[in-house]
Amino acid sequence: MTAVFRQRGDAVGYIPPADVAAGDVVVQGDLAGIAKLDIKAGERGALALTGVFAVPKATGAGTGIAAGTKLHWNATAGVATASADDGGTPPVAYPYLGKSILAAADADASVQVRLSQ
Repeated sequence: MTAVFRQRGDAVGYIPPADVAAGDVVVQGDLAGIAKLDIKAGERGALALTGVFAVPKATGAGTGIAAGTKLHWNATAGVATASADDGGTPPVAYPYLGKSILAAADADASVQVRLSQ
């Protein structure tokens, strides 16, 4: 069978088991996207897979992120991080989110990320 074009791929359909707010990061396996609009439980919505979004990051000493840093999503803490996993034994991997496009200082509560898969 040959490949058949289905859609552009900058967003994908998503039917959540619980309500999702616009701007929520949603992880499905290794796929991380951001809800474009509010999505009610059981209804079809869309997750952005491309674009630039300001997402939460940790604050405090040593939490700054340089421009061009690969970012991952720590769903437990609800923040983007440069760490690919939790550092545990065995480590729990964080899904790849994209790259930072601007530096974020220790005191910044968010970082701008260009989504990529």
